[in-house]
Amino acid sequence: MIVKELLEDNQRLTIENEQLRKLLKREAPVDLPVSSALAPAARPAGPATGEDVVGEGYDNLARLYHEGFHICNVYYGHLRTEGDCLFCLSFLNK
Repeated sequence: MIVKELLEDNQRLTIENEQLRKLLKREAPVDLPVSSALAPAARPAGPATGEDVVGEGYDNLARLYHEGFHICNVYYGHLRTEGDCLFCLSFLNK
């Protein structure tokens, strides 16, 4: 039983690792080191409004969900392996 759990966990982590590598390759410029690509993006000059921050946060959560990760408080950050999550979807619809 322990071996089965370890194999399942290993498979889940392998899939998650592959997705993160794809995401990192897509977002990281070729000539910059990875640590620079993970730094926050430069924001335009001027004051940020509350609507900009809320919209950006929502967009980030929606992107994470569509990349296959949970955004709900129950399983946040875990890989979605069984299709859509009702908790995540209800959170996105708020």
